[in-house]
Amino acid sequence: MSNKAPNNNWWRGGVIYQIYPRSFQDANGDGIGDLPGITGRLEHIAALGADGIWLSPFFKSPMKDFGYDVSDYCDVDPMFGTLEDFKALVRRAHELGLKVMIDQVLSHTSDQHPWFAESRASRDNPKADWYVWADPRNDGTPPNNWLSIFGGSAWQWDPRRCQYYLHNFLTSQPDLNFHNPDVQEALLETVKFWLDIGVDGYRLDTANFYFHDPLLRDNPGKGAPDPNNPDPAANPFNPYAWQRHIYDKSRPENLPFLQRLRALVDRYPDTTLVGEIGDDDGLARVAEYTAGGDKLHMAYCFDLLGPQKDALFLHGVLSRFIGTVGDGWPCWALSNHDCERSATRWGGSTPDPRQLRLMAAFQVSLRGTVSLYQGEELGLPEAQLRFEELQDPYGITLWPQYKGRDGCRTPMPWSADEPHAGFSAAARTWLPMAETHRPLAVDRQQGHADSLLSFFQQLLQWRRGQPALIHGSLSLLPAHPQVLAFVREEERAAAPQRLLCAFNFSGQPATLEVPAGWDNASPLAGSGLQGVRREGAMLHFEPWAGLYLKA
Repeated sequence: MSNKAPNNNWWRGGVIYQIYPRSFQDANGDGIGDLPGITGRLEHIAALGADGIWLSPFFKSPMKDFGYDVSDYCDVDPMFGTLEDFKALVRRAHELGLKVMIDQVLSHTSDQHPWFAESRASRDNPKADWYVWADPRNDGTPPNNWLSIFGGSAWQWDPRRCQYYLHNFLTSQPDLNFHNPDVQEALLETVKFWLDIGVDGYRLDTANFYFHDPLLRDNPGKGAPDPNNPDPAANPFNPYAWQRHIYDKSRPENLPFLQRLRALVDRYPDTTLVGEIGDDDGLARVAEYTAGGDKLHMAYCFDLLGPQKDALFLHGVLSRFIGTVGDGWPCWALSNHDCERSATRWGGSTPDPRQLRLMAAFQVSLRGTVSLYQGEELGLPEAQLRFEELQDPYGITLWPQYKGRDGCRTPMPWSADEPHAGFSAAARTWLPMAETHRPLAVDRQQGHADSLLSFFQQLLQWRRGQPALIHGSLSLLPAHPQVLAFVREEERAAAPQRLLCAFNFSGQPATLEVPAGWDNASPLAGSGLQGVRREGAMLHFEPWAGLYLKA
């Protein structure tokens, strides 16, 4: 008898809106966003047309990495409110038809977690083996060459045990030892805790970092990264990018644990798991982690989180996706809390409004689930901060070559003319409100037909009625130097649908010949895209224009 609960697959082709709690809405006036603030703004997300929300961590934490260093997996940090505040948020979200996903950081804890306090106390206590400890080499140096994503060695000396402990991120984020079955059981209990409260799924932080090579073998080197072809998952100013990370992450032991995690989540109705994959070959890992229907429901990697190139680059990404992922299910994001905002990263210092619309239409037309980051619907550019305003330890360490992640984490602008654009009544907020964001505030865009916010609302509502875009297959047309084109087809729907999606990813006019079999196709109205006309067998695109043809 199966323990599986029914699942309506709401996530499959759905739209998930990511919220960074510190920066969404401050309800208590301390300058930091909180859970009641989020609850009060959920109607904005429902009106946008999203299917669910993903909350970045709100658990108890010393906030060295702003919640991604957890000191209690089963409670809310007082900065964000209380457990009752979270339950109220879930209730209100469900009333509005929104699912609630939370960010679970399983690979490591804070060094303030009681588990680590006990583990570091001695070599023979009950939790001595709950973290990754190792003796130094004969010369006192770390046990191998593994590096931290945040810079320097991934090993930190601890005088209590006279051993090193592993930290793939900050020194205050020791890695848990997943080779210990007790660690797995304890973490699964924390996952169950929130499922019992009513969450609808998890975004799994660093989902390919759970296990390490027990032999602690050195990673092989690969040399300095190519500045003309950067890896979006690795910072080129950090020597971390100089290694092939085959022993410190993406280990085969990850897969059985993901199966255990999936089996637990499947006991709850209509739930889902999406994993963050940071890897040299992210698409291959997405395929591995989502294949077979017994691990992650979906995963995302960093292929679209780097600098946008052109239609040929995007064609290459999708071609690799089709050839690698197969029937696996991706989650496509153009922005999140860890990378420069897409309006700046793809559009430069003064993005063309037509380009922002095209980016949105392209994203929601891909086969997979859509992840939108707060403020994308407003076209927020990356905020520019001074060094003394930085909070992110990553940026502080690598300044000025890398300015960190604060520029995408500044407060959400709600009301242009209010202090801090309506985010907070505090005298000072944890990060400053970007003045470039005020003209783009929600109240300046809401109800204006020509605003990006109105375009997003129209696009997402229109998309709900296009089965080919929700569930259909994707077939690429031949590569074109300006126009990215593909076919989405859904044959199983009550009304089968076949769409040709074409996007001019350039600031110059373009032409595309109508492909064979589409001679009698007609434009599908309602998406909000404009700027394409048909003359006989040719489609003529204005800069940053796109269209949908219906067979």
